[in-house]
Amino acid sequence: MAIRIFHRDTPSMRLPLISRDARFVIWPGTGAWSANMNYVRLEPGEANKPHIHTLSEDTIFILEGEGTVHDYTNDIKLPFRAGCVVHVPVGVKHAVAADRGVGIVSVGGPSPADVPLLKAVGALAADAEQPA
Repeated sequence: MAIRIFHRDTPSMRLPLISRDARFVIWPGTGAWSANMNYVRLEPGEANKPHIHTLSEDTIFILEGEGTVHDYTNDIKLPFRAGCVVHVPVGVKHAVAADRGVGIVSVGGPSPADVPLLKAVGALAADAEQPA
């Protein structure tokens, strides 16, 4: 396999669970199983559906805006703004909300790729496995 270039405006998949504009740029659908890079725009008032990554840590770099990350596992709400990095440990139920009157633009995602979640939402075939 060789180096490849991807662009946020030509994602190979979108996932409404994350937002109306969640673009999967690097993920198993592009052959990347360990790395994952999503480009996500949340409109003011929009939030992710609460979810858990059972095998992955989630790291989200906030490029624009401000909002709140909800940690449902530990009953915590943390504010963030552009320039912050949100880190979600494995197994923590969470959601990101654009609840401060402005939209949010972020990049990041679970690492390694959250294969169980991708299978559950139909983004990967039930029998998909990382190549040896």
